[in-house]
Amino acid sequence: MIKGIDHIGIAVKSIEGSLSFYEKVLGLSLLKVEEVEEQGVKVAFIQCGNVKIELLEPLFEDSAVGAFIQKRGEGLHHVALGVRTIEERINELKEKGVQMIDDVPRKGAGEASIAFLHPKSANGVLYELCEKTLEEEKKHG
Repeated sequence: MIKGIDHIGIAVKSIEGSLSFYEKVLGLSLLKVEEVEEQGVKVAFIQCGNVKIELLEPLFEDSAVGAFIQKRGEGLHHVALGVRTIEERINELKEKGVQMIDDVPRKGAGEASIAFLHPKSANGVLYELCEKTLEEEKKHG
């Protein structure tokens, strides 16, 4: 069902202001930066071994990440689990009583299909299901 952890999402006020910590202090490499208008975020993916760190900068204050930062401040936002056949995973989880934020996958960064589990069903943790295109998997794993 789950292939492994795809990435860990971290909410930041500014990607530009945060990158030096990851690159200069931790010695990690920036893979790419892109805007995901549908989610109201700019994202930066940083390679960290076989897992990526995704920095999430809100494009506007009333986006989900903007509201998160206003309420909780910068920090851990979500854990993304890599899956195949995301629709089947959503249905399996719902059958097991898991409350989903997304009953239908939506578009995420890198053209991935994503869906979030409600933290109430996951011990307070926001989990994201992430199904990448074959092209993205080949490029970035």
